Order: sequence, then C-alpha cells, then structure tokens
Amino acid sequence: MSSNDTKKALSILDAGGVVGIPTETVYGLAAKIDSPAGIDKIFTTKERPDFDPLIVHVESIEQALKCSSSWPMHAEQLANAFWPGPLTMVLPKASHISSKITSGLETVGLRCPNHPLTLELIHYSGPLAAPSANKFGKTSPTQKSHVDSEFNNEVFTIDGGACEIGIESTVVGIFEDHIEVYRPGAITPSMIKDIIDVEVIIKE
Repeated sequence: MSSNDTKKALSILDAGGVVGIPTETVYGLAAKIDSPAGIDKIFTTKERPDFDPLIVHVESIEQALKCSSSWPMHAEQLANAFWPGPLTMVLPKASHISSKITSGLETVGLRCPNHPLTLELIHYSGPLAAPSANKFGKTSPTQKSHVDSEFNNEVFTIDGGACEIGIESTVVGIFEDHIEVYRPGAITPSMIKDIIDVEVIIKE
C-alpha cells in the first residue's frame, strides 16, 4: 500500500465511516458496500433523500461481475471500451447489494473510476458506494478544497488533485436491442454507438 492517506481512508471505511475520494469526474463520498453504518452516513452527511440510489465503484470488470446478477454482452463491450472511465452502467443487482444502496430497486449502477488513488483504495477496501461529495442539490466538487469547505473539514478526503473531467459520469441502462442514457456525461451517445450498433435513446 503506497500512501498514508490510503491507510487512513481504509481505517475510516472499516470503522463504518465515509471518506472523500478523487475520480476523473467529480469527488465522491464513499463507504464500503457491506457497511450499513457507512451507507447510512453517506445519506446523513449529504442530507440526501433515501430514494436517490448510489453508484457502486469497482476496480475491475471482475468486481463488477460480483456486484451484478446479470452481465450482458453489451455491458462487457462498453466496459472494455470505457472502463476505467466516466461510464456508469445500470444492471440487475447481486443479492448481497443492499437495497439502501439501490433505493429499493433491483438494479445497481456500476462504474470503474479512472483515478489511480481511488483504484488503489478500492483494491484494498472492496467496492465502494459513492455519490458526489457535496450536500444534496449543491454543485459537485472537483477539488479536495471543495469537499473540505462543503463539510467543514469533517470528512477525511484523499487529495487527488483537480478532477480531469469535472462533470458526473454518463449513466446508461443496458438492453438487448438498445441502450438508454439516463444522465448525459463525457461518454456521448455517438461514442456508445461506435462500440455497439444499437439504438441509443436519451431518457432525460
């Protein structure tokens, strides 16, 4: 393990806490997916309504397979093309994924973030549930200082520098004959169509 920050973040996560994590999109507020106390703390810290599901961050396709009950060919194609990167895929959840994470839905959003510090953290911690590290409805943070000021320095945050992209990930649903875009982002419908020759429907 390379850094003291990683060690400190792991100890907080293991104790049921939350930490700020850098990604290429925005900073996230993370907890371990198997920590009910940590998941609850995400919602209370963000003042986030519990009907708003969390994205699960993984370090690899192998981890994603363990978090989903179905991994269609289109998911494999998109993951190979865009992971690590700013694409979240909504898939049927594995039974061990808490309904608190998915807001009671039978699907879970999965993403492999493109940031070496967070990928290292996930390697040791396992998958992390993480929405953006800001109060609900506020601007998403793209630097550690934004997280510090949003939460009055009460959330330990790994400093990964300024986010490369600065907007949230593209969120898509995977279907046999089409892809649905639920949230636009840096991965565009035309980029998806370049990988998979199916209709891409924007569902904003």
